[in-house]
Amino acid sequence: MRIGYDAKRIFHNNTGLGNYGRDIVRILNGYPLIDHFFLFNTKPSKLKKRVPLDKATIIYPKGLFWKMFPALWRLFGQWKQIDRTQVDWYHGLSGEIPIHFGKKGVRKIVTIHDLIFLSHPGYYNPFDRVIYKFKFQYAVKTADHIIAISEQTKADIIKYLKVNKEKISVIYQGCHKTFKQEYSAARKEEVRKKFKLPKGYVLNVGTLQERKNALALIKAVHTTQHHLVLIGKEKKYAKKLRRFVRENQMENQVSFLKNVNSEELAIIYQNATVFCYPSFCEGFGIPIIEALYSKLPVVVTKHGCFPEAAGPNSLYIDPFDVVEIRAVLEKLFADPAQRAEIAEKGYDYVQRFSDGNVAENLLNLYKSIN
Repeated sequence: MRIGYDAKRIFHNNTGLGNYGRDIVRILNGYPLIDHFFLFNTKPSKLKKRVPLDKATIIYPKGLFWKMFPALWRLFGQWKQIDRTQVDWYHGLSGEIPIHFGKKGVRKIVTIHDLIFLSHPGYYNPFDRVIYKFKFQYAVKTADHIIAISEQTKADIIKYLKVNKEKISVIYQGCHKTFKQEYSAARKEEVRKKFKLPKGYVLNVGTLQERKNALALIKAVHTTQHHLVLIGKEKKYAKKLRRFVRENQMENQVSFLKNVNSEELAIIYQNATVFCYPSFCEGFGIPIIEALYSKLPVVVTKHGCFPEAAGPNSLYIDPFDVVEIRAVLEKLFADPAQRAEIAEKGYDYVQRFSDGNVAENLLNLYKSIN
């Protein structure tokens, strides 16, 4: 198999969609069925060292015009180079397929992660919604097949983009192997001291933006003895979080962590007491998977895609109900036996998102599209 990937996110997104693409290349790299990857990238990147390239070729824009305007190349200038690689499939990893003016070409697959810009439009400005809708509608119409990363996303594709369900397969994501390793007590203590963390805390990982709802979590730990650790890129919403912390004298109770590498993040998960994720909406929720692999009890929103990721033994809350969130956290901190039982069952559940399952599902799909 020779596979072409839209690799902009692989080389230019440090988290999220970038992790999704890098994990796919990493997971499939060890399978003999894969002869070669062709990674279509707009420009060189420091993230190159995080991508296995022993059987991959990076394809950059060719020609002065496309080099000067790489965004246009990604939109519709790639096809001549794609065709020359003679790939079996071209896979748009982040909801996009470059516009193709020819009638013939390689088989096309697109992964749709979420349609939050349609299901919850208030989180996006009107201009972005128009652009996203154009790109996604073109991608699902042009693709020979669509991958949804959850049943929730599949339902949204059918509802908002009017796609026949037979054209869509749900293939879940996994998480990086870093989160599946057990670290020594000495290393855990070293990381704890580096970031000045207590020996037990509530952990939340994800971009600090409104739909992630971290403010409800801060309010939930307010008036308790529990420490909260927030890790994620800070958007405008983070100012509201910091203001609440400051106004309520919680500076010693809430940690905002930055510059955390992958190993440190995995250890911070393993040092935590509880993982809480009161997000309003997601496509799937990779931090939930990371927490389950870290053998943490998970507290998460009760609707949407979250039960798919968190499984039947996690604890579910109304993300609008601060009192309920606080009560669940208090109960878990008071009951180590319950925490251990939930974590053990969650760890068993998360094995369905293993690298082997992800690879098998992807390879079976590639082989089925002739």
